[in-house]
Amino acid sequence: MRVKADLHIHSLYSDGKNSPSEIVHRAADIGLAVVSISDHNTFEGSVRAIRQVPRGALEVLVIPGAEVRTDRGDVLVYCEQPFETPYRLEELVDKAHENNCLVVPAHPFDLFRLGIGEYVYSVRGWDAIEVWNASSTKASNRRAVQAARELGLPGLANSDAHVVEQVGSAYTIIEVDDLGIQHVLESIRRGRVQPVFGHHGVKATFKWVEWSIERRIRDLLEGR
Repeated sequence: MRVKADLHIHSLYSDGKNSPSEIVHRAADIGLAVVSISDHNTFEGSVRAIRQVPRGALEVLVIPGAEVRTDRGDVLVYCEQPFETPYRLEELVDKAHENNCLVVPAHPFDLFRLGIGEYVYSVRGWDAIEVWNASSTKASNRRAVQAARELGLPGLANSDAHVVEQVGSAYTIIEVDDLGIQHVLESIRRGRVQPVFGHHGVKATFKWVEWSIERRIRDLLEGR
């Protein structure tokens, strides 16, 4: 069975606009079968999504995830169950694997978004690489594609959505035997994936810019 997955989405539990429920409903509307709401340094978005939208309500599997800001840059973690994430990269990789999680460098060559850059080659233990991020430049994505090839690792494509209109702008097709968290994670480990490249459309980009301005004004007024 081949399913579409977007495994890098932000909700209101970090710097995204929409609720986890809104994100899952959007995913269902556009034909995604798997999502991970990977908020910054927290699994809360995914946890809330699982609680708010029971599996039987929509045919969308939510994988607990987080985008952890380590001492080297941003790293995506996908798990069966959330765990307390350390912020030293080497410790994060070890603890994630102890908890049967996947560890994936996010937009590794997009330094504007705090990718880990050339350090991607120094770490042992990656399960895959985010080779295409719909919010990143083509040049940084091409470098990530090259790194995955050189390291012999599976490549994932994700939207890095911050508004629901961006969800699914890029996605990964995953070959699974069954639509469950364990099966999806194992398929990624085994490289049964096909990244589908894409960028945000004009409407989605406008909504994101609008949200970015609104969020910055709000943070300024609240003294953040």
